Order: sequence, then structure tokens, then C-alpha cells
Amino acid sequence: MNVTQFVQEALSEDLGRGDLFALVAEDKDVCAHIVAKESGVFSGQVYIEVLCAIQGIGLELCVRDSQCFESQQILGIVRGSYLKILQTERTLLNLIAHSSGIATHTYAFVQRAGERIKILDTRKTRPLLRLFEKYSVRNGGAHNHRFGLDDALMLKDTHLAFVSDLESTLMRARKLIPWTCKIEVEVEDYAMAQRAFRAGADIVMCDNMSPTEIEQVVTLRDRGYPHIALEASGNITLENITTYAKSGVDALSIGALIHQAKWLDISLKMQH
Repeated sequence: MNVTQFVQEALSEDLGRGDLFALVAEDKDVCAHIVAKESGVFSGQVYIEVLCAIQGIGLELCVRDSQCFESQQILGIVRGSYLKILQTERTLLNLIAHSSGIATHTYAFVQRAGERIKILDTRKTRPLLRLFEKYSVRNGGAHNHRFGLDDALMLKDTHLAFVSDLESTLMRARKLIPWTCKIEVEVEDYAMAQRAFRAGADIVMCDNMSPTEIEQVVTLRDRGYPHIALEASGNITLENITTYAKSGVDALSIGALIHQAKWLDISLKMQH
């Protein structure tokens, strides 16, 4: 679903069979401010620009995607039909609050981790909101992992449960998947990491391993398999991310960037 389709469906969900207020009120040209009730990182620009265009509402943004803002700051100004602005208000605010919440939460992880390491999201997204939520992660300064099962071949513990010969499985995969696709193997201990390295994985993900265990895997990689990228995941929080970031891996994938993000408090204020 592209941005326009997504926005149209979100708007339609709220409008239903029509705005009842429009039956009793007269229309006029008005101006309203989009106001932040708390500080954060702005996200949602691409979506609200399409929304306002669909509704024929003028939009003047005071902040852009990925920019920080403070509490009580005016984020944007909308102008146009009184009734159209009222009909657009909830969809507009939901998009900004949800997207900016993810961007703000992501930014906190990125800042704690430092510049050397990449912070990645996961596929732990709300159904049908993956593009929207992963866009929000990028606005927070992190990077996207896979968008779906067709992006890369990733063998997790559930896949490996019935894979007895990892090397032959990867050799077969190389012949069948697109040449540009990478193969990632999830490992849970040092021995499994050795197996994945020898089998020829492009990326090895240390899942739910301690920083000390991960450092041992990093040492093994650096000595014999420097071409293989290393990723770590599992229970990484704002409190422990600096320790994981220092382990030597290339990236940290964190589902909490999205599923633990809190919506920001954003409101619309009519100007008289």
C-alpha cells in the first residue's frame, strides 16, 4: 500500500458515512496551529503533506522530518476550510503522534549507542503499518532491517530446528535466491557462530547472547572471517545498549524501537 492509499484509508476510517457536524455548522476559512505538548523528534511529514493535499488544506510546516522540537512549540500551521480541517484533525494528529513517538524513541537508542554502530529495526510491526513505522525509525536516525521475507534469507532458530547440514543448505540457497540477496544466520552460542561462519553466511546474528559471549564471537570473526557482518539482538534496552555497542558487532537490531514507543502528545489549536 503506497502513502496515498494508506492516508486515504486512514481518513475514510474516521469520516465513515460523513461528518455530522457539517450538517449543522457553516463553513469558513480558518487557521489552526499544530502544537507539541512534549519534546521529541518530528516524523510524519510525508504522510501529512499527502493528507492535507487530499483534503485541500494548506499546510506550512515549522519543523521537518528528523528535526527535534520542544514542548509547546508550533510544529505547523494549517489553513483552509473550517469543516475540512475539523474532518482532518484526528487523522493528522494520529499520524504525527504515532510516527514522532517512534522517531523519538529510536533517537534515544541511537544517541546512547554512538556513531560507530548501526541501530536496526525488526519486523515486529503492527499489521499493515510496516512501511509507516519503518519510515518513522529512519527519521529517528536508525536503519531498516528486512521489510519482509523476500528481502534477504534469514535462518532463525525455528528454521534451523530441522536443518541438519547448514553448509549444504546455504550452498543450495545461493543457487536459488537472487544474486543480490544476503544470507543471515541466527546463532545462540559460540559453537553455533563457528558453524555459521564455516557455512558461509553473509551476516551472523548473535541472539540473546551476553556481551561477553558476543565479544568472543567478534574475536573469532575478526581473526578468520572479517568479511562477515555481525549483528546482535535480544533484550537490548536503553540501560544496556552502550555495553552491547562496545562488544564489536556491526549492528544492533531492536524490536522495541517500534513496539515499545510511546505516542507523543500533539494537539490542534484553532486561531481566532
